Amino acid sequence: MDVAKLTQKKVLQILENGVRFGKWVLLENVGEELDAALEPILLQQKFKQGGQDMIRLGDNTVPYNDQFRLLMITKLPNPEYAPEVQVKVSLLNFTITIKGLEEQLLNTAVKEELPDLAQKKTHAVHKCYYANERTTTIHPERFVDFQEELVINGAAMNIELYGIESQILKLLSESEGNILDNTALIETLAEAKVKSSEIKEKMGEAEETEKEIEARSNEYRPVAKRASLLYFCLADLAVIDPMYQYALPWFSSLFCKSIGQAPPAPDLEGRLRSLNDCFTAAVYVNVCRSLFEAHKLLFSFLLAIKILQGDDRIDPTEWRFLISGMSPGQSSMDNPDPSWIEVNVWGEVKALCGIEYFKEFATVFAQRTVAWRRVFDSNEPHAATFPAPSHELPRKAGSAIFGVGSYPEKDVEGWLRRMCILRCLRRDKMTEAMQAFVVDVMGPFFVEPPTFDLKRCYEDSSVTMPLIFVLSTGSDPNKDLFQLAEDMGMTDKMRSIALGQGQGGIAAAMIEKGVSEGNWVLLQNCHLSISWMPELERLCEEISPTQTHQDFRLWLTSMPSKFFPTAILQTGVKMTKEPPKGLRANLKATYSKMDDDKLKRTCKPEDFQMMLFGLCFFHALVVERKKFGPLGWNVPYEFNETDLDICIAQLEMYVDEYAVIPYQVQINLQFNSSRPSRWYSIHLA
Repeated sequence: MDVAKLTQKKVLQILENGVRFGKWVLLENVGEELDAALEPILLQQKFKQGGQDMIRLGDNTVPYNDQFRLLMITKLPNPEYAPEVQVKVSLLNFTITIKGLEEQLLNTAVKEELPDLAQKKTHAVHKCYYANERTTTIHPERFVDFQEELVINGAAMNIELYGIESQILKLLSESEGNILDNTALIETLAEAKVKSSEIKEKMGEAEETEKEIEARSNEYRPVAKRASLLYFCLADLAVIDPMYQYALPWFSSLFCKSIGQAPPAPDLEGRLRSLNDCFTAAVYVNVCRSLFEAHKLLFSFLLAIKILQGDDRIDPTEWRFLISGMSPGQSSMDNPDPSWIEVNVWGEVKALCGIEYFKEFATVFAQRTVAWRRVFDSNEPHAATFPAPSHELPRKAGSAIFGVGSYPEKDVEGWLRRMCILRCLRRDKMTEAMQAFVVDVMGPFFVEPPTFDLKRCYEDSSVTMPLIFVLSTGSDPNKDLFQLAEDMGMTDKMRSIALGQGQGGIAAAMIEKGVSEGNWVLLQNCHLSISWMPELERLCEEISPTQTHQDFRLWLTSMPSKFFPTAILQTGVKMTKEPPKGLRANLKATYSKMDDDKLKRTCKPEDFQMMLFGLCFFHALVVERKKFGPLGWNVPYEFNETDLDICIAQLEMYVDEYAVIPYQVQINLQFNSSRPSRWYSIHLA
């Protein structure tokens, strides 16, 4: 079987050889639209010529061999093929399932956690092979397939036993005269008895070993189950943005790395908890760097929900209402107080009554409209105490146990029901409620995204893994990238080009030269060169780790685009560069880039540090106001880190050059002069 990709230059020649000689051809990474060159094969456009079946591929007429088969594979998570394509092919769904992935990850976890069990598995397979007189060598790293090996070799031994019995019966049926005089039959019976005893003994040992292995392996099943749930949570992110693509090999690699980094524990229960916590945190940190700020809290929320769904702690009906507002039925009760209960609010309340737990909610709500109005008018309804009987949603942890599996001490059901009520009354506060839910269930770590660390992203990459900046309006990662190049001593080997019409050939030449010389190649604005993306995918696939300079890195920048190659997104390291959400996070990100030398580089370090904090706080404030739309700035100004860098440089200069720091001059410079192109006018109190 020949394996090829549509982006390869000789793919048509490979297809011709397959058709001519009856080979099977496997095409990888096909998209939703199939190449026109495949049409004659898909439509079976054969014709007779000289008594032989022929087919036309491109400009050539090729003899058609009936043994030829064409297989195509796509990496798209949810491809949508047109009806005219579906009638030409047979679609098979080979997408991995949650249970299937759980078994794979269980084998990986056992391999990493129980090396002694790995050796035992290897010995068990060796015994099976030995008993079956097979000389194949079994390597310890292949122990993950031990159960399959044991089953196969057990079946082989059963077949051998059946063969021995059949041979004895044949000799008995062909024997003439006195059986005791048949020397060959007697010797065969003796050999068969010895061989049968050996095989039964080995099979018994293998069965006992298999039971022990399965029992010990299942102790780590909660870890594999959690990891499987997390992967499918990542797979769902592609619905939010087409750039959120994550490959299973990358996920499995992160899983193995997390097992090695998890802190030890004195007992098995503690170790399982440590593995789950460490891997969940690793997934959150690694995925957060590729998400836009607007989606990070949503990811944390979905992460918690997915884990709890795996433990059957999320009621499907309540979850459906929370995300869609739909329920199996609704109440027919009239609005008890139209003066403040709007039509859409009461409609949500009536729909909520379609859920079993809330079937009397409309009646109870009508009896306590005054108390519910206080919640409705509250500035923080997500934190307010609801009227009875909903006043205990959610119940406090204390010593109570509310469920099994993950986070048993948390009243998850109460949180979900509280959010359902909040959805009816004050949907504008759902974000705050989601954040409180994540903090209470999973901890504050999962609502505090890590700061942007380009060097760590670089360390996680390799020559075959492109580094992809997913851009947003106004973001520019060039400053950080060129600073990293300077720190890594790669300034002279940095090559950059902005993609556009006619730039594809130049970019390809830069990549080929970078592969051999170890350059850093930056291709900017990939979303503006959609037609060249298949060529970029081909170039990335042809990069060989053994034939590429180890200093080579490919950097890409692109706005979100559904035309960006999925294969590159899945194998690459994705990053987003946006101002952090919130004043605290913004200040933390700013100060994370400073060290003691930068804070003490003036002749008046204490004065400089105090004024620097005020400057950084002011910058965080003007950036944060952008997120409130016209309420923050009536014009969408593009404040960025370059403005802050200029202001810091001016502050440093005035602190060093003047014995008495000119504070008024600094105010005028920072507020009225350094940012004149960013705003038309500003009034300071």
